[in-house]
Amino acid sequence: MPTWAYIYEHPGADPVADRFVLDRDGQVTMLVPVPSAAAAPDAAKSLVDDGVGLIELCGGFALADAARVAEAVGDRVPVGHVTFAVDAVPGAAAYSAAFEAEMAGEPGEG
Repeated sequence: MPTWAYIYEHPGADPVADRFVLDRDGQVTMLVPVPSAAAAPDAAKSLVDDGVGLIELCGGFALADAARVAEAVGDRVPVGHVTFAVDAVPGAAAYSAAFEAEMAGEPGEG
């Protein structure tokens, strides 16, 4: 049965306890949160050890973090990295700034 996993950052998340698994018609998709980019390589290695055949990384991961995940799993499975189209960069940057401000406890708009 083909299985793939999408890894994304979510502060405070547990990659095992908080994952979501969708299993339909012979395709298994796992949504796997990690508390930080630093936790992604170990989470990816564990997923591959458990039989995942493809890892996809959220576009919020920096290129260096994505490279660390790819290095961690080696040539065992492909590792993809979602990217943003040029016209989406301002919106992604605004989201990132709002998230960072919220995490720092700064008052937000709205």
